[in-house]
Amino acid sequence: MAGSREIRNKIKSVKNTQKITRAMEMVAASKMRKAQERMKKARPYGEKIRNVAAHMSKANTEYRHSFLITRDTVKRIGIIVVTSDKGLCGGLNTNVLRKTINQMKAWQAEGEQIEVCCIGNKGLGFMSRIGASVVSQVTGLGDTPDIGKLIGAVKVILDGYSQDRFDRVYLFYNCFVNTMKQEPVMEQLLPLTDERMKSSKEGNDKSKLPWDYIYEPEAKSVIDDVMVRYVEAIIYQAVAENMASEQSARMVAMKAASDNAGNVIDELTLIYNKSRQAAITKELSEIVGGAAAV
Repeated sequence: MAGSREIRNKIKSVKNTQKITRAMEMVAASKMRKAQERMKKARPYGEKIRNVAAHMSKANTEYRHSFLITRDTVKRIGIIVVTSDKGLCGGLNTNVLRKTINQMKAWQAEGEQIEVCCIGNKGLGFMSRIGASVVSQVTGLGDTPDIGKLIGAVKVILDGYSQDRFDRVYLFYNCFVNTMKQEPVMEQLLPLTDERMKSSKEGNDKSKLPWDYIYEPEAKSVIDDVMVRYVEAIIYQAVAENMASEQSARMVAMKAASDNAGNVIDELTLIYNKSRQAAITKELSEIVGGAAAV
């Protein structure tokens, strides 16, 4: 059995760790609320630009954007992987990276080549370790996603699709369900599918009619900008969802760590008391034995 001094040092160390995990839990809870509000505020813009893009995709124009054209064969695939920059958030990053690597293996088995855009330091480190072809990256987004920081890395993938370097583009991220549940998801980003372009407000006969617009200066330039903005809005929403998932997972993980630290402290305290009691009993036995001998 360990000595009393060693046990006291262990208890002190665990208590210090518990203070840190409790502080991180409270910080994560505060950031989680802000991340959820940010995520919810981004949804109206995403829904509105989706409506506009859906109407323009069905409009009677002679120009059809490359993002809407489905390729007959798939030989090269671009993927965008969204992870966190920091750890201590449970299995959040592990789950989405496991889903990504399993899908990459399936594609590679079919002879398809894959290039990766990494958003987040954890995903970048993982892809670098497995030897994936990383064509663009962005890290250090902080607690607030900035579309300006994302555009540069994302543009490499979008331009690759426009230039026929990719036949498909997929997006991997953690979808925020609730505080206790975050699901890793894979979505086809390009070409834009009818299901994705469908407006949530569709349902009456009037909304299903084809819309057309008066374009200024011309249809091509307007549709190009709208489609790019729409795809960027999808990626921004995915990053916002992932950040909300990160803070929720970190809060839950730190709460579990604090609870486990409390259990360890109780066990060590019990061991310390038993050790101290045994030492006192031994000393009393020695005193009694010495007195009897005298």
